[in-house]
Amino acid sequence: MSKSKIFLSGGMFAIMLLLSLFLIRIPTIQLSYMDGSFYLSDDTFELGWIHSVEKEPWFETYERKGLDLYLTTTKFKTFGAGVPSSKKVIEAEDGFVHMVVNEKRGEIRLAVSENVQTTLYTKNSEIQLYELVDDYETIVIRVVNASLWNLLRGEKID
Repeated sequence: MSKSKIFLSGGMFAIMLLLSLFLIRIPTIQLSYMDGSFYLSDDTFELGWIHSVEKEPWFETYERKGLDLYLTTTKFKTFGAGVPSSKKVIEAEDGFVHMVVNEKRGEIRLAVSENVQTTLYTKNSEIQLYELVDDYETIVIRVVNASLWNLLRGEKID
């Protein structure tokens, strides 16, 4: 094989590799806010906060399924304002009422507050969202088809 054919083959490979960084898309959970955004490397996460009326912790677990986000379970200490009443209760010994929800959600628009200590939990991380943004700023959580380029250069949380 001539040097020019090897050069052309190598050049084509490099072009194809670079194009794949922009063309290949991967469904990923993205959190965005006024000053930036980041991606979760996990397909599940939990949101936790202190309920504004009951003053007790509340947790919701979400899972990405394809391009959709599902609220899979919720757990809380006491029944009160905003508590689902028609969902299946899961037996637990941790002092929380656990419920199966399994509802498809669109994007989540979350008003974050230091007062309720809004926190996101992944398998390996605990992110105090109320320290990341100003009080009552909105964080949007959604599934996006991110390019490999964006995933490689963007901030990713384990």
